[in-house]
Amino acid sequence: MMSVHVGEKLKQFELDAELELYNEYQRVMPEFKYVVETARRLYLANTVDMQSKGTGANIYFEVALKDAWVWDIYRKDRRIKQAHICSFKDVNIEELA
Repeated sequence: MMSVHVGEKLKQFELDAELELYNEYQRVMPEFKYVVETARRLYLANTVDMQSKGTGANIYFEVALKDAWVWDIYRKDRRIKQAHICSFKDVNIEELA
């Protein structure tokens, strides 16, 4: 019975943290020029440089971000000066209005 109570508290903690993260995203989004989505994360950034590398079936993407914010519920400081992402999956980059 005790573990069910702990599990419920953990689920509520995660829901609260996700809501806080969503609210932060809404607050900071106007500060950024691009939204970058990868299979693993979502980023906001002011500078984005994407290069495709490799040949044939071995193509991957390298994305360099500067002045960015990362959607990560477990990260204490989501603002990052620079990030370098490598992905074999799709990378979507959208310019914000």
